[in-house]
Amino acid sequence: MVRVILILLLLMNCNHIFGQDQIFTNVYHRDALSLNGHWNYIVDPYENGYYNYRYEPFDQQEHPWASAFFLNSKPKDKSDLIEYDFDKMDRLIVPGDWNLQKPNLLYYEGTIWYKKSFEFKKSKESSRVFLYIGASNYKTEVYLNGQKLGTHVGGFTPIQYEITNVIDDQENHLIIKVDNKRLKEGVPTLNTDWWNYGGITRDVKVFETPETLISNYSIQLSPDNPKIIEGEIRLNGSQIENQEVYLKIPELKLDKPIQSNADGNYTFEFKVQDLEHWSPDSPKLYRVELSTSEDRLVDSIGFRTIKTLGTDILLNGQSIFLKGISIHEESPLSGGRANNIEDAKILLGYAKALGCNFVRLAHYPHNEHMIRMADKMGLMVWEEIPVYWTIAWDNVQTYKNAQNQLSEVMDRDINRASVIIWSMANETPTSDERNLFLNKLATFAKAKDNTRLISAALEQKDYNNDPNTRTISDPFAEVVDILSFNQYIGWYDGTIEKCQKIKWEITQNKPVIISEFGAGAKYGLHGAKDERWTEEYQEYLYEETLKMLDQIEQLRGVSPWILMDFRSPRRVLPEIQDNFNRKGLISEKGEKKKAFFVLKNYYESKN
Repeated sequence: MVRVILILLLLMNCNHIFGQDQIFTNVYHRDALSLNGHWNYIVDPYENGYYNYRYEPFDQQEHPWASAFFLNSKPKDKSDLIEYDFDKMDRLIVPGDWNLQKPNLLYYEGTIWYKKSFEFKKSKESSRVFLYIGASNYKTEVYLNGQKLGTHVGGFTPIQYEITNVIDDQENHLIIKVDNKRLKEGVPTLNTDWWNYGGITRDVKVFETPETLISNYSIQLSPDNPKIIEGEIRLNGSQIENQEVYLKIPELKLDKPIQSNADGNYTFEFKVQDLEHWSPDSPKLYRVELSTSEDRLVDSIGFRTIKTLGTDILLNGQSIFLKGISIHEESPLSGGRANNIEDAKILLGYAKALGCNFVRLAHYPHNEHMIRMADKMGLMVWEEIPVYWTIAWDNVQTYKNAQNQLSEVMDRDINRASVIIWSMANETPTSDERNLFLNKLATFAKAKDNTRLISAALEQKDYNNDPNTRTISDPFAEVVDILSFNQYIGWYDGTIEKCQKIKWEITQNKPVIISEFGAGAKYGLHGAKDERWTEEYQEYLYEETLKMLDQIEQLRGVSPWILMDFRSPRRVLPEIQDNFNRKGLISEKGEKKKAFFVLKNYYESKN
């Protein structure tokens, strides 16, 4: 008990900022200079460009040696010793993982340095300039013109630094050290079931703003009154109070000034008429304009409510069944980490063809293209942070890291109508430390955003020692809004016929989503329905599993595992897996397996 209280006191003192300032909302729609394209790189497994021979970091020394890679040093004369030259090195494409770009880097875990030269001239002397990196896996050190901007930990959320006083009018060199080594205290930790893609995996851009700018905003329907649009607008700069701030939604004939409070935040609440709610059947998005005397932002925002009532999930006050599928962030076009809008269109297009109205984006925040495309296509979204399997629950820095990743993805996606669930974790074994960790994450999420639901893939056990009856035994079930759990009866748990015996006794008065079920199948491999790895086995398992799950009275959705086959170094069976998890309903080449059509027919029956 003393240990738990001590952990709680330590966690309460954690600052959610983890290596950078708050991420600005809607960088996506700001005019920017793209730094995507070819970058020179140096593979540095011993980190010789970061540490001297006594293992002291160069960037913590007053006069670092010229061998520090972030300096981009050049010989001053023929006698000068410089043992690297970015400009003579090979190149990688950004955004993109290094693993599939270079065969020798397929399994590489360690440090790679990236270098990009660019020119940027401000349009106004008073302007501010920012660097934005959509994501970089996993620990990222960022340097501009030899000056360190900061360190970011976490592989799936944005990185942002102000560079107004560092950027030059002429040539600049941006150098980024990326280290994807797995860490026991990391989030995720050492053991996962997906590929550890390294590199700068999302867009890099430089953007200019006025001195005082619109930095963050939240605009959505009141959870208590679906005829009221409410929210908050934050400014950043030296003149944040008493500004003229306007919210305009032309289609709703809304054009209103917003008054600031004492700390310069601008809160509002406006009643609207004839509002069309966002839904999968009608994914209505409104043009929203925010402006001050200096700054202007435009966004496309849908308005909807999502809540639970007993065992029901209510979208815009109406009961809804979540017809879902789980998705990993792998490109259906090129393999590797998905990173562009075409990837998003194809992946979510497959989900729509399956009959989905819902996608679970596992097991980490996906790129922003996916969320914005889900808004347009009418797909509800479960977003998740990589608190996965086993985490260092009693490590204060691990909690700080997890909360920061949650905060950053919430900042990025707070205005996306498609996002209905923030997930805290996946398949995490219960303990006092774990329960405290997840409870604190949920408390943080609910305080930051009271318009969405909280869930996690929970633990289960036999009910009253009956091996044929299961129940949700996880203490975190009392905290979440939706009960979710993964089950693999017929794959990891007995044979498919076991599905005909198992029942669930759910004691909590909450809706249930089966967040995962499935079986592996190699596309094109056929045989008897009891023969593992065949399409027929996967098909049969889906048929029997869906019958079994339909007996759960509180069932309000499923998101089977998984849309497409994806890479995993855990999956080594030759001629079947070949480093792919084969539970996809579609092969990595886009070929639909027989189980795809079983699930499609099931969803059609739910209309």
